[in-house]
Amino acid sequence: MERLKIMLVDDNITNLTMGKSALAPHYDVFTIPSGEKLLKVLERTTADLILLDVEMPEMDGYQVIRILKSSPGTADIPVIFLTARTDMGSELEGLSLGAIDYITKPFSPPLLLKRLEVHLLVEAQRRQLQNYNNNLQCMVEEKTRAVLGLQRAVFDLLSEVVEYRDDVTGGHISRTRKYFLILLNGLAGGRVYASEVASWDFELMVLSSQLHDIGKVAIRDSILQKPGPLTAEEFEEMKKHTVYGPKIIEKIEKNTSERNFISHAKNMAASHHEKWDGSGYPLGLTGLGIPLPGRLMAIVDVYDALISRRPYKEPLGHGQAVNIIRCGSGSHFDPALVEVFLNVAEEIREAAATE
Repeated sequence: MERLKIMLVDDNITNLTMGKSALAPHYDVFTIPSGEKLLKVLERTTADLILLDVEMPEMDGYQVIRILKSSPGTADIPVIFLTARTDMGSELEGLSLGAIDYITKPFSPPLLLKRLEVHLLVEAQRRQLQNYNNNLQCMVEEKTRAVLGLQRAVFDLLSEVVEYRDDVTGGHISRTRKYFLILLNGLAGGRVYASEVASWDFELMVLSSQLHDIGKVAIRDSILQKPGPLTAEEFEEMKKHTVYGPKIIEKIEKNTSERNFISHAKNMAASHHEKWDGSGYPLGLTGLGIPLPGRLMAIVDVYDALISRRPYKEPLGHGQAVNIIRCGSGSHFDPALVEVFLNVAEEIREAAATE
């Protein structure tokens, strides 16, 4: 078993000799005559504990411990002061600087040995506890990653179910997810709604965006997959996906402790067809009364619908789609968010071109 390293620092040769005689049978002892030399030795090796004389020429023990505690490589080495001083003020000063104990000189070798045993045992237990905490933290992080991975898998699956049923708009969810992230990043870089956005986890927000059309799973196939324009009655039925969606998400919400991204998903599912002027559905909300995630999703949802081919229409070009959204500022869309969209429109065009 590897022996522990003790560094005994004292400018008095007698104290060094006596200390080494008492400790050498049990530990590897380095006898060092000054603080300067201690620091040089520590550049090459480390110590399990340092016995440090207070009163030394050139650099005293207080100066040495300040240097030790200021360096990440030596800050955790336990230090015991050796001193002839017996006043309470000197002892308090040493302890306040980070020493773990104070042993007065002349010291009793058996007592010195016993004090070291106690402190080294405490240090070993501290390290064990630190290792345990580190391992526990790793386990928690691993569990968190697993939970997040499961959440992503579930949400990916749910979004694929929507895509599978609504093959008329195939790929819509994956495309809007990319555009949504670009719009979010554009929002984060400016002053628009900065305080609200600052609290968002963008990864979870993008995950939530995948469920904005989840309510379509409750729409009849004859309507959802109709290869042509909907009648007025069919459109009224289609609009109900913004009502069904939040109800579906509420069922998920009841079975999870992580409500934040679920609430964002519910907001988007319910409000991505609301319009700034109140002419949208299902509730006819207006302006800032529409949740911000829904106002963001409204823009990317319309953009994708405009540039995508449908059985009943040809796709528009990027420039035409951008112009329609610009013209919808203040009526369909939040004017502040339209400005953000225009700032990132080229990036969105590039993302759309990769599809």
